[in-house]
Amino acid sequence: MLSLLMQNMFAQQNKAILPIPYPPSDNQTKVNLGKILFKENLFSKNNTLSCNSCHMLNKGGDDNIPKYVGLDKKIGLINTPTILNASLNFRQFWDGRVKTLAAVIEDHLHDPTIFANNWETIINRINSDPKLYQAYQSAYNHAMSSTEIKEALTLYINTLLTPDSPFDRFLQGDKSALSEEAKKGFELFKSYGCITCHQGPGIGGNLYQKFGIYKDYFATKKTINKADFGLYNVTGKPEDKYVFVVPSLRNVALTAPYLHDGSAATLEEVIQLMGIYQVGQPIQKFDVPYIVKFLQSLTGKLPNE
Repeated sequence: MLSLLMQNMFAQQNKAILPIPYPPSDNQTKVNLGKILFKENLFSKNNTLSCNSCHMLNKGGDDNIPKYVGLDKKIGLINTPTILNASLNFRQFWDGRVKTLAAVIEDHLHDPTIFANNWETIINRINSDPKLYQAYQSAYNHAMSSTEIKEALTLYINTLLTPDSPFDRFLQGDKSALSEEAKKGFELFKSYGCITCHQGPGIGGNLYQKFGIYKDYFATKKTINKADFGLYNVTGKPEDKYVFVVPSLRNVALTAPYLHDGSAATLEEVIQLMGIYQVGQPIQKFDVPYIVKFLQSLTGKLPNE
């Protein structure tokens, strides 16, 4: 029987790159509640962290540091993925351990390194805050529940799409939207085989892949932590060790540093690493700037904060 990894590869690898859709415009009262809650520190045990603490919309939807800083300013084990366009991903987290955004919220709430909290406390805090209580009643008009708090946050996160990038306009027929350098970069992106794993509207985020197909990335790491094992932490299957959800490349120019461990500081560096470990051949140095130009063209219209 094919492994989960191979099934997803065969199912997804031929999907075309598609433009990012525009954000949904319905459920605005609930979306507004979600937007307010996204920036509130009430989710963390000691009232110091919000969703926005690690997922800053003005920084590409992540925190621009190698590994997240969690509760009590302790450094986590993994790089924060962007929340922009996260609703398009087929699984969430680097290890793909949950499918829905509601499950991400549940995971973060109980994670002792992030919020370390519980719903009873959250609900009491919202009920005790006149502004938040009123916002909730405007959206739901009845007693508070964790299900509806997660729904409001999910509806808001669903709006955090970034359409109208130069590359999207190019896909939609505006051939002048891309520079000649970016067009050449796109051709190189395809010819080197990057498109095998990076396709769909997110240009990634729709399949699993082993990190280190052609060379063992982890052989030279001084320390390997639990987060490095990826999907193996979910399934316990040896073949899933070092397997991760392929990240979306949308807005990638804004989300340095890169990789699950935050070890690649620049686009140039991560492109060359991908050549060695994922493509099986070095990316020629004179090709790298063109691929960078293509990746920069994937920056779309950022949502209003």
